Amino acid sequence: MTRLIRMVLLSSAAMLCAGSAFAQTAPQSLEERIAKMEAAIAQLKDELQAERSERARLEARSDDAVVRLETVDAQVEEINSTLARVDGLDEAAHKNGFRVGDATLKVGGFIDLDTHFTHFSEGNVASISPARDFLIPGATPVGGESTNTVDFTAQATRFFVQGQQQIGGKTLTGYIETDFLVTGQGNERVSNSAALRIRRAYIDYGNWRLGQEWSTFQNTSAIPESASFLTLSEGQVFVRQPLIRYTNGPFQFAVENPNATFTDSGGGSIEGDSNFIPDVIARYNIKGDFGNISFSAIGRQLRLEAGEVDEQTFGYGLNAAGRINLWGNADFRFNAIAGEGLGRYVAINTFDAAAINPATGALEAIPLYGGFGVIRHPFNDTTRINIGYSALVADNPDFVVGSESRFVQSAYAALLWDPLPRFTVGGEVLVGRRELENGDAGDILRFTFSTKYAF
Repeated sequence: MTRLIRMVLLSSAAMLCAGSAFAQTAPQSLEERIAKMEAAIAQLKDELQAERSERARLEARSDDAVVRLETVDAQVEEINSTLARVDGLDEAAHKNGFRVGDATLKVGGFIDLDTHFTHFSEGNVASISPARDFLIPGATPVGGESTNTVDFTAQATRFFVQGQQQIGGKTLTGYIETDFLVTGQGNERVSNSAALRIRRAYIDYGNWRLGQEWSTFQNTSAIPESASFLTLSEGQVFVRQPLIRYTNGPFQFAVENPNATFTDSGGGSIEGDSNFIPDVIARYNIKGDFGNISFSAIGRQLRLEAGEVDEQTFGYGLNAAGRINLWGNADFRFNAIAGEGLGRYVAINTFDAAAINPATGALEAIPLYGGFGVIRHPFNDTTRINIGYSALVADNPDFVVGSESRFVQSAYAALLWDPLPRFTVGGEVLVGRRELENGDAGDILRFTFSTKYAF
């Protein structure tokens, strides 16, 4: 019993001692652990704060980079905008002109160099003749020895000035165009000079055009594209002259210069300027997605007053011409002409308007009929080919014989290439023939190389 009590007391004492020891050591161990945890948490906080600071710094740099990029983009956009404005001003100046006072002026033209290698089968053409620069069917020589010529010319170079201003609620336009062809001045000895000539000079106001301009009888959109100044002129209406024209929608009416030429009894040509009735022309234009076609009619007095001769007759003519759109950007250009007394309106005045009957002294208008057709086919945006044929026949009166022209024709092919904007390089081959009433004939073969810069 005593022993059992003693063991219980000893065990209780031991537990009290252990509790006392635990009470002394446990809190100290927990505090250490809490302290270590707090230290670790503080370190983690420091590391997190450092990471946040680095991230903030990187984000700030990133934002700064974005701002800088946005600034650069804005500067680039401003530069592009400035360039666009400059280009726009340049293009606007080219298209719309520039302001001078109350008027808008526009200037333009082109610089052209043509090189011709020509073979005449039956004679030669004088070096100062414009027939050495472009096709004049009536100047093809007949009845001589064959010749070969080489010509360099820049006389087709052209310049124009246009002015516009608003007056009375309408646009008043003045236009002047010049080049250096067909002046008959200068030579090729030293300076190769050429005089400036007037091509077109007119005023537009409302529906009216007054001045020197393409004849209303002609559709200029049908003019064939070529490396030379002019091609297929046989069946082509090609006239610029003083006129008064009124336009109302598709209708045009005009009175134009009435000059005419006449074949005398000896086979020569007389220029007559005795008309007191102007040439009267009416025209109707049709335009659409297909292209355009025009129908023109002309009536003219043919009067000759020279010495004891004072005679007159009348001429007329019909002309259908235009440009028809084909596949892609290809087109077909044409001109069909027929009438009596047309004379200088077609084939560069190869045929006179009328002939003097040697028996009666009366004037007889000379009938003409013919035309041309050209296909223009682009291979791409910068290269195209033009191929065409042209012919004109004169039904001369029976008393006209000998050296008077009866029939003219030609065919050509021109390859044109634009290596740069507004700069064209071209090559062309042309063959032509002129036949006389007596059966004689002469041929022309011409190779042309050209360069042209339009501004």
